[in-house]
Amino acid sequence: MDHDVLLPQQPPPCKKIKLGCSLPPGTTRMEDLPREIILNVLSRLPVTSLVRFRLVCRSWRSLSRDPLLVDDHLSLTAEKGPFLVFHSDYPIRNQLGFVELSAATASSGIPSPQERPPVVRKFSLPFQDSMPEFDVVGSCNGLLCLSDSLFREPLRVYNPFTGDLRSLPESRQYTDQEVIFGFGFSHATGQYKVIKVVYYANSKKTSSSRRPRRIQRMQSDIQVLALGGAEPCPSWRSLGKAPYQIERKQPETFVHGRLHWVTGPRRYRSARRIVSFDLTEERFHEVPKPEGGSLAKGNYQLGVQRGCLTAVVYCNYGRMEVWGMKKYGDRESWAKEYNVGAYMPKGLKQNVDPTIMKIWKNMSGGRVARVLGVLENGEILLEYKSRALVALDPNKGKFRDVVIPGLPSWFHAFVHVGTLCWID
Repeated sequence: MDHDVLLPQQPPPCKKIKLGCSLPPGTTRMEDLPREIILNVLSRLPVTSLVRFRLVCRSWRSLSRDPLLVDDHLSLTAEKGPFLVFHSDYPIRNQLGFVELSAATASSGIPSPQERPPVVRKFSLPFQDSMPEFDVVGSCNGLLCLSDSLFREPLRVYNPFTGDLRSLPESRQYTDQEVIFGFGFSHATGQYKVIKVVYYANSKKTSSSRRPRRIQRMQSDIQVLALGGAEPCPSWRSLGKAPYQIERKQPETFVHGRLHWVTGPRRYRSARRIVSFDLTEERFHEVPKPEGGSLAKGNYQLGVQRGCLTAVVYCNYGRMEVWGMKKYGDRESWAKEYNVGAYMPKGLKQNVDPTIMKIWKNMSGGRVARVLGVLENGEILLEYKSRALVALDPNKGKFRDVVIPGLPSWFHAFVHVGTLCWID
């Protein structure tokens, strides 16, 4: 059974309903309360309740778009109550599903008959027909940036809970290009920005010999699109050549107002570097790393845990080290937080369709596990081979499989904050 979130296009107008008996003396309707009290109460509700609230009537829908409510709800939701979103592109059309993170990963033992286990529900995607296959560029303030898996563009910004959708203009294209996208928010300018780093081959002919030969030289171009400003029709701007060669299979990591990537290995430089793109300055910077240790030259992937930039170093035999930068920009604040030993979830012991394994290798680069985040009880949530979820107690070193009804057979999971936010 599919659990789709269906949103009507327009709520009905409010109508006064005559009750069989009059209200008791002293009873106050919600409309009679001060605006500040109403917004304070609504800001503490989960986004799923606010979505139903905004569909009651047009006046309540207008109230749900109050900037004060949107900001207060975002600040409260960012601290607690995030969702776990699953992006699945198997077998044919892509799907987005979600479940409340705390409820799905809680260890409750044997549930009672009154308890209803959380089930993965599917979003009803308004762009399903025009873009059946898509990639998730990034998640920021409850908004998702999506790119077309087949054609890379056009891009779309989408709030999966409210259903708001916006198609972005197409940027400059190159022949045989390889593209890396990023999506984040600049608090200084109050704008969402989409970053596009393009690598393409520039073919030139040489006249030094009788037989001209073509020399392939990799060129690059950085393009930026700002959303939410005074410009009604935003357009892409070119910032020139990219100063770094970014690893293409690494997802972007947004923290401290910057997008972060890992550079790819170069011919004469084996060590990888961590680079950031400041969305306010629109400039690249290099993030300092410790001089020694496994993080100096290891194979790692970036992430965010409790507001800090983290790096997961992949060691031999399925082991991992998780490093955290306690004070952003301070080289000395890097510290190894915990180790992750080798583990085989029960879900990986089953026979798998070779197509799924091929998709996983292309998406992850062969990395066995990904760190998704830290749970409220201190456990670490891990994703294994895009097919299983596992919670790890870092203090005891114990693993437990996380089983959620309705989980796709293949997925890419990420933590997402459900909000009422929109670009304008």
